[in-house]
Amino acid sequence: MITFGPGGNSISFGKRKFPEDLPDYLGGMGLNGYEIECGRGVRIAESVLEKLPKTAKENGIYLSLHAPYFISLSGVVEETRLKSVEYILQSARAAKAVGAEKIVVHSGSCSKMTREEATELAKDTLRRAQAALDEEKLSDIIICPETMGKINQLGTLEEVLKLCTVDERFLPTVDFGHLNARTLGGIKTRGDYAKMLDLIADKLGAERASKMHIHFSKIMYTNGGEKEHLTFADEQYGPEYEPLMEEIFKRGLQPSIICESAGTQAEDASEMKRYYESLCK
Repeated sequence: MITFGPGGNSISFGKRKFPEDLPDYLGGMGLNGYEIECGRGVRIAESVLEKLPKTAKENGIYLSLHAPYFISLSGVVEETRLKSVEYILQSARAAKAVGAEKIVVHSGSCSKMTREEATELAKDTLRRAQAALDEEKLSDIIICPETMGKINQLGTLEEVLKLCTVDERFLPTVDFGHLNARTLGGIKTRGDYAKMLDLIADKLGAERASKMHIHFSKIMYTNGGEKEHLTFADEQYGPEYEPLMEEIFKRGLQPSIICESAGTQAEDASEMKRYYESLCK
């Protein structure tokens, strides 16, 4: 089943109680997904751990979790990469505790090495991470390496697909805003989306392509790539979501889609979902 939701809470969530008021809030916008943001560390309140799993299950909310931003899969220092394995393990434990299935993991950087060398280090880190999850009986939690927005970061679509070949359980987190930013506005047409979706299916197979995780937002960029997230109201930067929704509908894909707009992520996710549903009529 395709799902749509926000990454964290929009400004409009206001002083509502979390997670008690989440179902009514998302339901009012027709949304059925939600990503828990642990970018600054895996810290989830006990009250959330107690209530969110039941709340999400009873209301049909598909949960995912974003692992800490400071994960560095391609760190040159082995100690740094071993810490990243621990952060991924912490994220998986948290995901299991709240009933989330996928964890989003940043790919790393390419400083002081070739992109090929960085990719090989990241693959090794991911092998260790998956082994750690398996050892703790967390094999049902899916690691989802993410495409990145800055040009000097590891995380082109091709590189993320290589990372996903480490284990057949891995799924890509394809952040189309990031990909547009790192190509300085390279996503312009439905054909551009089609080429990327074709590549994912070619490298990972149709089933994994259908179940991929997607991040979407408009993002301002400079010559180095990503600068800051915007809202759908922005008319200068892309990418546009409509051609992507058309390709997803045409191919019958069933991804989990999370909107990461700046402060209007729920509203913009709802806009995407309404457009997708208009194609189904």
